[in-house]
Amino acid sequence: MSTKDDLTTGQMGLHFRNLAIPAALGMLFATLYNIVDVYWAGRLSTQAQAGLAIGYQAFFILMAVGFGLGSALAALVSNAKGSKDQAEVQAYAAQGLSFGIIITLACMFVGYLAGPPLINLVSEPGGYRDAATGYFYWLIFALPGFMLAYGGNGILQAHGDTVSMQRALMVAFFANIGLNPLLMFGVPGLWSGMGFNGIAAATIISQTGVLAFIIYRIFQLEVMRGVPRSAFMPDLSRFRAITGQLLPASVALLIMFVSGFVVQFALKGFGEHAIAAHGVALRIEQILLLPVLGMTGALLPIAGQNFGAQDFQRVRDAVFFCWKLGFAMTLVATPVLWFGGGMAMRLFTNDPDVIRVGASYLQVDAFLFPIYMMLFSINSLLQALKRPIWTLWISIYRQGFGIAFFIWVFVGLWGFDVWGVWFGIAAAVSSGWVIALIVVNAVANKHIGGLFGKAAVTPA
Repeated sequence: MSTKDDLTTGQMGLHFRNLAIPAALGMLFATLYNIVDVYWAGRLSTQAQAGLAIGYQAFFILMAVGFGLGSALAALVSNAKGSKDQAEVQAYAAQGLSFGIIITLACMFVGYLAGPPLINLVSEPGGYRDAATGYFYWLIFALPGFMLAYGGNGILQAHGDTVSMQRALMVAFFANIGLNPLLMFGVPGLWSGMGFNGIAAATIISQTGVLAFIIYRIFQLEVMRGVPRSAFMPDLSRFRAITGQLLPASVALLIMFVSGFVVQFALKGFGEHAIAAHGVALRIEQILLLPVLGMTGALLPIAGQNFGAQDFQRVRDAVFFCWKLGFAMTLVATPVLWFGGGMAMRLFTNDPDVIRVGASYLQVDAFLFPIYMMLFSINSLLQALKRPIWTLWISIYRQGFGIAFFIWVFVGLWGFDVWGVWFGIAAAVSSGWVIALIVVNAVANKHIGGLFGKAAVTPA
């Protein structure tokens, strides 16, 4: 595949289409991949679905580093590419891979020690806690497949390539369809299978394949042809630059995942059906958010390259184009979430309590959809401007403080039932959005002359 990787010229809509559609399709297959896991867990029991939701949440706390690495490399490589510095592009790509290997090994060790205590914190003793713990231990071995693949995908995104990850995730999805029942139930007369842990084993196999393909595509990039081995030797100055971009984004994501545990901690008082309902509803929510995630993800390399090229008007054009598309998507997603939530829940479970609770979450989520869109785009813009620290502070308020505080107000003080958890999430997201708008306006005023092009620019 020949990739047109210069995002500093050409039609804005064309760049968004070329980047966002493959990215959204890739995330669609990643979400469908998870839905396959939820489906097969549901074939065992509601207890297994609850265990899957909690074990997966604990695993994704570790994945925060992988997503942060992808964002860091997308920002650094796209800025270097926009400034036409090929040596810098190659250096950050090679150092990013080396950095990724080291940090992945560290996360596997930390996960082995810290995962089970986290699971115990948000669950009650019994079958679903045991299922979550066993599932998590297996998933640790899938961590390289996730972290290095998503980190490497940041390099490809910076070159305008979101198709490679889409193809890899598509193949992984179809592989998972066959691997899940095979590894769970085995082959009659030959092997009895692994039961619930077979879901995790299928993930290890398929995600390792994703990693292999992403690495292959990176080394097909023109800038990586003939790269010397010495380029991969750790360079502390570049490691510091990567860490400076990675830490705020990763900690912000980490806080987001921890907030998921706060929600599960609140839900455990309403029974395992509430935890299972939240896990299923999140998958449905993710499907409808996919076009938004693809579009706002595309904003990062587009804004990043143009910021590197010092074309600030084109950065602003990209932001407003992203917002216009996002509000159009809202017109479709909001009624689907409000009216179709119960029907969507029935695709994954026959438990009436799970369906009822999950549908109530999706109704509240319908009103949050446009707010999520703007929050995601603001995060992408801040990362493209190499100011990811602000994404961290926004996340600390919204997901570190806001979720816990507002859930406590609605449930602990005012005595709401499970609706109080959903209202607490809504209050945190809405107030966080207001803060994010204030922050991004101040950052834009300083570094690109404002969102409306009226302020003086401070040199980076």
